[in-house]
Amino acid sequence: MESMRLRTAFDVLVSHGLLREVITGSTWSLDPDALPDLTFTTVTYDTRKVNATALLFCKGRFEARYLDSANTSGLSCYVSENEYSDATDAVGLIVDDIHKAMALLSAQFYGNPQNDLTVIGITGTKGKTTTAYLTHAILNAATHGTTALMSSEQTLLDGDHPFDSELTTPESLDLFRMMRQALDHGMTHLVMEVSSQAYKLNRVYGITFDVGAFLNISPDHISPIEHPTFEDYFYCKRRLIENSRRAVLNADLDATPLLSQTAALHLNAKDILFFGHTISLAERTDRTLASLSTVDNDGAVHFTVGGADLGAFRLRMDGAVNYSNALAACTIALAAGFSPTTPEIVTAYHATESVSVPGRMEKFEGSGIVAYADFAHNYDSVKTLLDFVTAQYPDAAIVLVTGSAGDKAFDRRPDIVRAAQDRISELILTEDDPGTEDPRSIAQQMKAAVTNPDLPVEIVIPRAKAVERAILDLKKRPESSKVLLAIGKGEEKWLKTAEGHSPYEGDDHVITRMLADAE
Repeated sequence: MESMRLRTAFDVLVSHGLLREVITGSTWSLDPDALPDLTFTTVTYDTRKVNATALLFCKGRFEARYLDSANTSGLSCYVSENEYSDATDAVGLIVDDIHKAMALLSAQFYGNPQNDLTVIGITGTKGKTTTAYLTHAILNAATHGTTALMSSEQTLLDGDHPFDSELTTPESLDLFRMMRQALDHGMTHLVMEVSSQAYKLNRVYGITFDVGAFLNISPDHISPIEHPTFEDYFYCKRRLIENSRRAVLNADLDATPLLSQTAALHLNAKDILFFGHTISLAERTDRTLASLSTVDNDGAVHFTVGGADLGAFRLRMDGAVNYSNALAACTIALAAGFSPTTPEIVTAYHATESVSVPGRMEKFEGSGIVAYADFAHNYDSVKTLLDFVTAQYPDAAIVLVTGSAGDKAFDRRPDIVRAAQDRISELILTEDDPGTEDPRSIAQQMKAAVTNPDLPVEIVIPRAKAVERAILDLKKRPESSKVLLAIGKGEEKWLKTAEGHSPYEGDDHVITRMLADAE
């Protein structure tokens, strides 16, 4: 059972320059010898989980009234940026930054599990989840089933029982708790997504990743509650590089020079690995590509990793972006110490061929219709998806079902329209995690952004009805090739509303049901 003494928490906070003072009753002090003799067997940021041996972190929009129930449950100590001596008799550890303090104390409470795992972090505007799944497949094969996974879709801590994730990168307390669980289950490696918010909110504070991979960058998550500017978003993404022992970078980006310079400030040249398509070789003479990819005429992609030709890969997920994601995964495995020098490790690399990611380019066919459920939710990802679809089905009628999340990233709304409007046959706007906003209002904002006078646009809410309408409309169209794109939700079975998570059938289930009914 994990535990931590108050004196230990005091020492950790002092050593990192975070502690302002300790409040005990009416006494304010920094004297370690004056601390009460408290031992914590629980750490939490939820007042409903407080008991007499709990250390409570008061984070976010915390209010003094929340302490009423905690006091009733016997609260003995809290950590906060604000003092609440008028609301509780509990000892207060007053700190400069609650998120940093929570990360450090949670790591200490759970025995600093990050030090006993090989931790791989993956960031980028798009492709994090897919690359995490692909990387996990390689490492799990190479480590004989002892690689854990934390993605925005699923978390796997014991090798056998995945469960749905709540955040792309968990809160630090939950992150260190799950790392401890992974270790207790015999895991040796961990592959995880690292969001820009993970650095903005110090969820991964204190972690040095063994490998940090940077996939790509484009404007996203710009809003009053996320990142105020693209510069801030990009900077938070780049912080993964400076907090990693080895860096894996995409050589084919306009931003690659800045990524290279960031890495060079913190790492030796031998610990910076680049991956890229072979067409970039002539333009990227200032760096050595650790991994290369080429695509042959029949759709197979060939990878050369660390100088070894791994042959042809036939991935279950189509498109150039997924080829890049798979190459990134191979390079991450190389950086993690799994060089393809034995048949066993080469076979592990080819585990990528069997990977599919729920809601990522998930393909359905029936009644003459090809349908994709995909998580595309911003300009870049929608453009990339349509690049693939229009190349595969050049004369197809394409109906797009989409919405945009509420309360954040407001620029996505016109950007999704801008990426799609001249390349589709019909646009159906619907709900997509509206939060506290009216989904119809969001859809109307998106409709107002349409400048193509020839594009039919409809607003259909709820979402299941929108997907049904798209399939019915496609059935009536005269074109011989018909494609439905339902984007933004992937395979998620809920919609985030003001009341919380509202159950939703799922785009994949609606498509499957409708195509089966159409046969």
